[in-house]
Amino acid sequence: MRTVGVEEEYVLVGSDGSPVARASAALALGDAVEGHRPSGDGGPGGDIEGELVEQQIETSTPVCTELADIGVELRAARRRTQAAAERVGADIVAVGTSPLPVTVQIRSNERYDGIKELLALSAREQLTSGTHVHVGVADDEEGVRVIDRIRPWLSVLTALSANSPYWQGEDSGYASYRSSVFGRWPSTGPTELFGDAATYHAVVEGLVASGAILDEAMVYFDARLSARYPTVEVRVGDVMLEAEHAVTLAGLARALVTTAARSEEPPSPVRMEVLRLMGWRAARSGIAEQLVSPVTFRPLPASAVVAELLEHVGEALEETGDAAVVRDGVAHLAETNGARVQREWFAQSGSLATVVRRAHARTVA
Repeated sequence: MRTVGVEEEYVLVGSDGSPVARASAALALGDAVEGHRPSGDGGPGGDIEGELVEQQIETSTPVCTELADIGVELRAARRRTQAAAERVGADIVAVGTSPLPVTVQIRSNERYDGIKELLALSAREQLTSGTHVHVGVADDEEGVRVIDRIRPWLSVLTALSANSPYWQGEDSGYASYRSSVFGRWPSTGPTELFGDAATYHAVVEGLVASGAILDEAMVYFDARLSARYPTVEVRVGDVMLEAEHAVTLAGLARALVTTAARSEEPPSPVRMEVLRLMGWRAARSGIAEQLVSPVTFRPLPASAVVAELLEHVGEALEETGDAAVVRDGVAHLAETNGARVQREWFAQSGSLATVVRRAHARTVA
């Protein structure tokens, strides 16, 4: 089976639910946390890492082949990261954006200082947390073949993972406002067809040469070739409330990659304008209303579009033995999707602080 690994980003919060700038302090103590494995020891996963802002921390799983192992590793990673946060008086929360207001503090190093200078306000507002799924590919040629073919389906993953309805203390009206905030950066979003690895790398080199981004690591396509691992990295998901939610997303991403890699059909020529609209629609309403069908490119109820996705990847799910787990996971998400649950909690309590505390409890459950 194709390998799969998951990276998750979390918001660090204090006792009142507001984000706190303690990532560097937590990282300094991280090697004392049981189960922590420092970066650079020979393989991905297990480590606790910082991100652009001090109010955020990141972790990842090792490379896995079984979805059950992804679940085990994600729960362990959340426990490790929570233990590191507790050492500096903080908690982790798996939400795509902070429900409570925050003034972002950017971590200081040469690269992050450069990003802050280059992207100005867009960098200073960048407290958004995602789920990134890495799926193994044979080489860059197969990876580009996959990226070209999964483009129309990625908006469905955005809708399923939507977990960021609140922004700076108010309801954004979006299910995944993270998608909109992150989309302000110059190299994010869907891509045109590449055709082959040489074209892909030439495009990336051109983006860096333009000066609008600092380096290849700032190429944040919806799906990209990993610069570090032999994987396609699917980056459209919000960080998800429950570890089991992320398992479902990983299973769907792997099935999409598998289906695309073996396809003998040419990739859909759907235009960039339509892909951007599909992503916006998914971010706006999540799975609560309509989505744009990746088959007909017309609006359908979200449940019907999700059913199209499951049909599209059905053979791949059966071959890996993931069909029952993923289908059950999708059904679970229909009831416990992060955006929906956060709004329900606020309707019950009238308190965004309560939303954060309940999200923390769900994060580490």
